[in-house]
Amino acid sequence: MAVFPRPSKPSAVWADLKALLRQQERHKLLIALASILMPAIIVTGFYVDSKMDPPKAQIIYAQSWPASRTDAEIIKQNIADQKIRDAQLAEKRKGYQRLADNLGIDYEQPKR
Repeated sequence: MAVFPRPSKPSAVWADLKALLRQQERHKLLIALASILMPAIIVTGFYVDSKMDPPKAQIIYAQSWPASRTDAEIIKQNIADQKIRDAQLAEKRKGYQRLADNLGIDYEQPKR
């Protein structure tokens, strides 16, 4: 008892496909082509994306401090870190100011 039908010959498959394509209307063929093409493009996109190099790992270093550190050392380090942060924010603010000037936007410094 055969569960699966007998495989057909490739020539018979091509003949059936040609007959089907000859009798179908043009808009049905275009829709069928689009239906096959869209998933093929998506699968191709995933394939191409899988071959690209992954982004390099970003290493973030954390500072390590001894437990015997005094409050004065902590305050001194915090002040130094805050100066660095303020300089970074000032540079960022200047960039936004240049952008606003180029776009003709009125940009006011926030009052602290």
